[in-house]
Formats: sequence, C-alpha cells, structure tokens
Amino acid sequence: MTVDADTDAFGPEQVARTIARLGMRAEPLEHASPPVESWWDRNGRRALVTLSGLALLGGFALHAAVAGSGLVALMLSHSHGEHGVDYPVVTLLVVAIVAGLFHSFPKALASLRRLRPDMNALVLVSVIGAAFLEEWAEAGVLAFLYGLSGLVENWSARRARTAIDSLLRISPATAAVVHGDHEHRMPVDQVAVGARVRVRPGERIPCDGEVTDGNSHVDQALVTGESVPVWKGPGDAVYAGTVNGHGVIELRATRPASDTTLARIIRMVGESQHHRAPTERFIDRFALYYTPLMFAVAAGVAVVPPLATGAGWEYWFYQGMLILLISCPCALVISTPVTIAAAITSAARQGALIKGGVHLEGLARLRVVALDKTGVVTRGEPDVRVIRPLGGRTESEVLARLLAVEMQSEHPLSRAVVRYARGRGVEPAAVADFRAVEGRGAEAVVDGDTFWVGSARYAREKTGRDPLRQELADMQRPGETVVVCGAGDDIWALVAIADQVRSEARESVSRLHALGLRSALLTGDNSETAATVAGRVGVSDVRAELLPEDKVAAVRDLGARYGPTGMVGDGINDSQALLAAQVGIALGGNATDVAVESADVVMLQADMRRIPLLVDHARRARSLIIENIALALGSKALFLAFMFFGAATLWMAVAADMGATLLVTFNGLRMLRRPPAQGGPSPDLALEGA
Repeated sequence: MTVDADTDAFGPEQVARTIARLGMRAEPLEHASPPVESWWDRNGRRALVTLSGLALLGGFALHAAVAGSGLVALMLSHSHGEHGVDYPVVTLLVVAIVAGLFHSFPKALASLRRLRPDMNALVLVSVIGAAFLEEWAEAGVLAFLYGLSGLVENWSARRARTAIDSLLRISPATAAVVHGDHEHRMPVDQVAVGARVRVRPGERIPCDGEVTDGNSHVDQALVTGESVPVWKGPGDAVYAGTVNGHGVIELRATRPASDTTLARIIRMVGESQHHRAPTERFIDRFALYYTPLMFAVAAGVAVVPPLATGAGWEYWFYQGMLILLISCPCALVISTPVTIAAAITSAARQGALIKGGVHLEGLARLRVVALDKTGVVTRGEPDVRVIRPLGGRTESEVLARLLAVEMQSEHPLSRAVVRYARGRGVEPAAVADFRAVEGRGAEAVVDGDTFWVGSARYAREKTGRDPLRQELADMQRPGETVVVCGAGDDIWALVAIADQVRSEARESVSRLHALGLRSALLTGDNSETAATVAGRVGVSDVRAELLPEDKVAAVRDLGARYGPTGMVGDGINDSQALLAAQVGIALGGNATDVAVESADVVMLQADMRRIPLLVDHARRARSLIIENIALALGSKALFLAFMFFGAATLWMAVAADMGATLLVTFNGLRMLRRPPAQGGPSPDLALEGA
C-alpha cells in the first residue's frame, strides 16, 4: 500500500502500528527489492489449515470409533445421548476451529471494534453461534473451510504477483565496469551514468545503456515481450535484466539503477494497484453496506419469530446463522481484484504496462482509437531526402545552423536532420537560448541571429507571408514532410524528409476494425502527407496540421461522436492528447519520458499489432469479471432455494461459499495465460520517394 503523510509528524512506525490495530502487519518496502519472508510468512497459513483439517478428520474418526458408525460421525449432534460428542472429540474440533480461524480472528475483532463488520466477522459470529448451540462439528467444518478459502485467496494473490516478483530478481547485483584497460566488479546501484560496462556471453545486462562496442543477440522477452532475441550493435539501446547472447558487448550506462526500464516496470505495476477499476470500487462500496445489512437481517430472523410467535429459539437462531453465512460476499469481493491483478500481470509479462484496473476497464470500453502519425503509424526514423538552400547559400552553411538547433530537440524529424548532417561531417554553429515551440518547430540564437526551423505553418508565423508555396508543392512528394528554416523573415532552405509506414500498421488497423473499433489519424503534418499515410494503412478519418491543443480538441470530438476514445502517441506534443483520452497509450521504442508519464498504458515494444491484442485482452478480462459476478450471485440464489425447502446446514453454506470462491478465483487466474501472439514481422513499407 502507499501512504501519503507528513513524514516529520507521522512516520513508518506509526503507520505500522495503525495497520496492526486493524489486524494486519505492515513493513516498509525498501527500494525495488521484494521483502524477505520468514518460514512462518511463507508456510504458516498452510500449516494451520492443514492442522485444522487433520484435527477435524481426527474428531470424525474418534467419534466414529466411539459410535461404531461412520454415518453417525458425519451427523455429529450436540445431544448427549448414546452417541453424544465426548470431550476428546470436542477438544479436537476446538483445535480445528482455532487453527482454521487463526489468521482471520484479529481482522474480525478489528472490524467489530470499528462497527464495520466484514466477512471475517460474519464467519466468526457464525462459528461462535454454532459452538453456543453445541454444533461442534459444523463449527469445525465451517472454520476449516473458511481457513482453506483464505489459503486459496492468499495463493491466488501470490500467483498473480509471481511474474512481477521474478522481474525483481532478474537484474544482476553487480556490473563489470571498465576503466581504461582494467575491469572491476561493483554493485549495480553504484554504476554512474556514462560508465563503460562490459557484458559477457550468457550474462544478464546490469543496467540500461547504449552499445558502444561489439555485437550480439539479446533476449529481451522478460522486459519487452519479444519472443525472439534481437540483434544489437553500436548505437542500439539495451535494457537491464535482459540476457546477452554469444558475443561480448560494451555499453555506456544511460540510466541509474533506480530508473532503468525494468525498475520503472516494477514501479508502474506496483502503482497500478492503487488505480482501482470502477467495478472493483462498486463491489467494495456494495460490500461495505451489504454485510452490516445482512447482520441486521440475520439478527431479525434469529430474534423476531421467537419473540413474536413463541417459536423455538434454537431453530431460528440456526436459521439466522445460515443467512449470515450464505450472505457472505467472499466470492463476489475476491473475483474482481483477482481477475484484474492477473490481467495486468499477464500484460506486463508481454511488455504492456497498464497503470491500474481503471485503465484495464477503459481499454475494454473503447469505441475509437486515435493514432498519432510520426512514431506510431510511421517508424519515427525519418531520413532527409534533399535540402534545397535558398538565397545563394550552400548546403553546408544551412546544415551548420540546422544542426545547432536540431541537436537540442527530441523530435524524430530533428533526429533525421542530425543524422544527415553528421553523415556529411558538418560541425554545429554556436547556439544559445534554445526554445521548442510545441506542434510548430524550434528556434535558438545561432551566431547572434534567431534561427528557426519548423512547419510551413510556423514559417508563415515567422515571416508573415505564405512561404514559397510553389517551391513547397514542387519539392514535396506523397508521404513526405517539408521543413522550412530561416532567420527573422528570411527563409534559408527547404528540407524534404521521408518516413516509413510501419509494416504492421495496416494489419493492426484492420484488426482494430475487426474488433468493432473506429480509427482516426491525428498529425501536425500537412494534409497531403497525412492523407497518403492514412490511405496506406486504411484509416478514413484524417485530421492534419494539428497543434497539441488541436489534438486535444480532436480527441474530445471523437469521444463526443463515438464514445470512449483511446489515443496512441509517443512524443511530447502528444502528451496533452494522451491525458485527454479515456485511455492514453504510449507506444514504446522512441516514446519520450513525458509521453510515458502522461499515458495510462505503456507499450515497451513499438509494435502496433499489440494495440488490438491489448484491447482484446481487456475485453476478455471484463467478460471474466461479469462471468464471476454471475457465478457468485447464482451460488447464493441456489443455496437460498435449499434453505427455503429446509435442506440447508451451516457446513453446506460454507461449502457453497467456498466452492463459489474457488471457482471465481481459478476462473480469474485464467487471465495469467499468455495472450495469443501476433504475426511475424515483415519488411517496412517505404513511402513513395523515401
């Protein structure tokens, strides 16, 4: 759990004491490592439930031996006739009761003290009532079955956390850091950003970094979900916790150990537990009022008929306890969080981080998906096709200033210009006062002049006129972007840049449509380029030349027209739209930190095919939640029918409730199964003129 508090006035010790008063134990969670569990933490509950079961069997066996009949043992009575229960049998049954309720007893007392009775209190009162009626066998069976259901619930929660706990342990504790010709091992949390790290064949990579020397295949399955190893060479990014193949590689650390991709996965999945789904919140609120109401109804059934009609107290007291037990909302309360935790964990294992159950349900409800163009539908790795200098300037003169400005920017088009200039050996001019203008371009003071670069729209703002409309039309090919640069109101050059449509984009859009979703393309690029890209991938709703605030308006318009809207983006200029959408999805690879923080879902691998898979995964989770709620409520209705015909007993009530709990738990854990894999990769589709 996460606690927001003034740490000067209210520290971890006070938090732990407060939680202890509620019948639970809390320990501060340090760093990203899992807490060390004692033998009792791991096995205590299982040992007590086993003891409860053995004591219960012993009681039945002893009574059968005394009574001379196994059938009589199964019908243990509180009467003290010929086959009455003797003290050794009662002692064994009391052991079964105490062991079965050992873990729930403190929680039950805490809830009763707060006058907020929960299911633990409900079972405790029922057991005490059965013992009061000297129905020791039913009390023992009730305690054992409830303890067993708690053991199953605890196991299911551990099962849902297994994948994340495994992530906590895969990052190496030490790294081989290279200084000159020497190498020495040091704790990974002491490796500084920029340090040279050597990784040998078969070793796990200790930190996020960029390969500087060597080549190798790297298995990234546990981090990105990719099923086959990925070839890595100089300039490629690698992640902490992934496994190096057969080559020796050296890398430059790019993030500290506390902020690696792996650490962020663990942090995000942990934080996802605090963003509860609407269904989960509704069931919690329902149980909050439902359980006290059932206490009142059971008390009324136990007390009113004897007082009003003189009927037997024992019979109606027993009926009241039956109502208490069958009204226990265990299966209803457990089913939703188990399913959601399993679905989020399964998605994380496949490289999709869902930041909470609310966003999982949001994915299932989507009706339209808006796609950013650059970096989502296209690869986000554009190349400069041609530069046309104007006013008698040379390409080198233009590139020196362009490089000075674009080196400061994170935009994919800027990276294309930087690669182009570096490839021609151009050195950047002196630069100062860089400023990015969202959705338009950037500017900086270069050699004493304010030099700007951006879209034709930005050029109009800077020069006060339409910039070379005919030249732009002549230079631009279908699917290309033309960037304009200049100083003051003087245009220096036009730069034509071509990107590539992702090979899987058309297939992904088709799968979204097959799921009944609409799609839209949002971009700040010109209308011609946007229309060309949209036509290639099968998107009919195209909105071009959008500023960041225009993208927000477009997302809201799509939501008003069609319903819940998802936004897929990867850049700083997408962050506002990601926040405005019902579900914001950051597509990995080149996604900026701002986009990752703004998004509700983070895809670690830049593969569009995972978007429809994720929507389908969320819909399966929602279907299971609805199915589990129906199973839980159906079991209650069935037992009430038994009760109406006088065929119900306390142990049957607990067995029915435990059966429903087991059923919905195992049903929910089906979400841990690996989602179906998408098709294999194919060559990227180069846009015309690329």
